[in-house]
Amino acid sequence: MTTETSYALARPAYIDQSHLVVSDLALVSGFYQAMLGLKVIERSPSGEVLGVGALPLLTLTTAGNAAIAPRNAAGLFHTAFLMPDRTELARWLRHAAHNNVVLDGASDHLVSEAIYLSDPEGNGIEIYADRPHEGWKFHQDGMVEMATLRLDLQALYDSAPEDRWDGMAEGTAIGHLHLQVGDIPQADSFYRDVLGLKLMARYPGASFFATGGYHHHLAANIWNSRGAAPRADNMTGLSDYKIRFNDKATLDAAVSKLDALEIDSEKRDGGVFLRDPWGIGLTLSA
Repeated sequence: MTTETSYALARPAYIDQSHLVVSDLALVSGFYQAMLGLKVIERSPSGEVLGVGALPLLTLTTAGNAAIAPRNAAGLFHTAFLMPDRTELARWLRHAAHNNVVLDGASDHLVSEAIYLSDPEGNGIEIYADRPHEGWKFHQDGMVEMATLRLDLQALYDSAPEDRWDGMAEGTAIGHLHLQVGDIPQADSFYRDVLGLKLMARYPGASFFATGGYHHHLAANIWNSRGAAPRADNMTGLSDYKIRFNDKATLDAAVSKLDALEIDSEKRDGGVFLRDPWGIGLTLSA
């Protein structure tokens, strides 16, 4: 069992936590516990914090006025849970197969192997393991080579040890978040030019951003959501998320950029809270 920090989390900044608004808390929380193996770390009247060990990853809250977000709304495309290694990905797949978890797909992205599914309210989920970063191919411009090839699920399943699965392994984290946005140039200007993330790859209708040469910590696409307006406050789905900076200078640079551009932000939870152009909240902290 490795407890080495994942490459994704050792970069200058990484995704720390995500917060979803749901309409049926018990149903959705039960799914993340039973099917993904997250544990409840904290309960409040309005929600639950789920995570691995003592590490919080996902906050679920509900409200009486929660309105179901339409499929084409800005918000979450998927939350991507990064396994510490390929063996843990295989063990999760074995658990999923034995519990009839419905998968939406599986892909070999060259830099990673990924399995896709959805929670009971349609929030997208990716479960993935990175290939060793020494083997990733980079272009002259610093962008990373990614593709979407068929993943051999049977071979992955067959590689799993036949032991008892006891939930998500220590070291599991949110490796990246993939967002639905209304416009790609606008996403580029916010995530790259304002927050200072580097553009790592482009697909038709999607941009992938990261720090420190990771393949992506954040992605944004318009595949379902072209032209989407900012989210309403009470919409289900992704309310906000946290970006944590390992390097305070990188955080300070991002915050001074916000001030220079007069982008509204406020100090909150030991960090700086703001909203992206589509009303998705994010907290920057070090």
